[in-house]
Amino acid sequence: MPATEHPVADSLRDAHGRPISDLRVSVTDRCNFRCQYCMPADGLPWLERDEILSFEEIERLVALLVGLGIEDVRLTGGEPLVRRDFPRLVSMLSAIEGIEDLSLTTNAYLLERDADALVAAGIGRVNVSIDSLARDRFFQITRRDALPQVLRGLEAIGAHESVRPIKVNAVAMRDFTEREVGGFVELARKGDYQVRFIEFMPLDADHAWTADSVLTGEEIRALIERDHPLEELEREPSATARVFRFADGRGEIGFVNPVSEPFCADCNRLRLTAEGKLRTCLFSVHETDLREPMRSGASDAEIATIVRDAVWRKELKHHVGEPGFRPPPRSMSAIGG
Repeated sequence: MPATEHPVADSLRDAHGRPISDLRVSVTDRCNFRCQYCMPADGLPWLERDEILSFEEIERLVALLVGLGIEDVRLTGGEPLVRRDFPRLVSMLSAIEGIEDLSLTTNAYLLERDADALVAAGIGRVNVSIDSLARDRFFQITRRDALPQVLRGLEAIGAHESVRPIKVNAVAMRDFTEREVGGFVELARKGDYQVRFIEFMPLDADHAWTADSVLTGEEIRALIERDHPLEELEREPSATARVFRFADGRGEIGFVNPVSEPFCADCNRLRLTAEGKLRTCLFSVHETDLREPMRSGASDAEIATIVRDAVWRKELKHHVGEPGFRPPPRSMSAIGG
């Protein structure tokens, strides 16, 4: 059956009544950074090449899921731009009828090189992960002296007016991010970027996360409002961020607060790992294998049944901070953002 032919028209919905319309696709587990909240200094064992989904396999699964009701597709990693010939995959996916929003999350290290090709291939929105605007502190977090190259990548994608909004994501960690807030506020007010602070989650490979290490969105908001009053914008359904504009109209700030203010009640997201495992929650401890049925000759209808069964079992909430919470065995780099 061709990748763009869909066997089932009914939209995906879980047992809690939530419609599922957002898919995050990890195209690789590899990354050229070693961020402290994500990966050990020496990295992690990489998947073998034949374990990773091919572009054609990703295209087939994405097309199938779009046929089941997925509308928004975000490409992640690891770092997606380290995947060889990545813009070709973007072009393949952008041709799938029914995708309303095709976006990318990247650390921007290779974005200066690839920005033009990505836009030509069909990328419409980009999130860039930057945790510090000071070169030494950027190195402290990422273990790479790469801030100038990252900022050039941010500028390169910003030159394409068709790619909006461009969001700059900073993981908020206590005793680190407090010193970064002022710089990010200026970036949001002077540049055409929406800066978002994301609460530190228990997805680090070193398992060093503690509740005390989380700098909450509310705390950062209070720091900002000492000098710059904020006005909250209406939250879009299933949005991960609470977005505020500066009262004088110059720029926007967002807060993604999965720890202090979980947004599970209207979660509409699925995740597909680089080796073809379907995850129904970022913190899932169980996964559903789609690669092996596909490689064993399963039809689209058979795979769709597997997907529907998995989605029906989607978790009600993530339980972070509750007694008995178990973090997933994978770190963030192996799950996909």
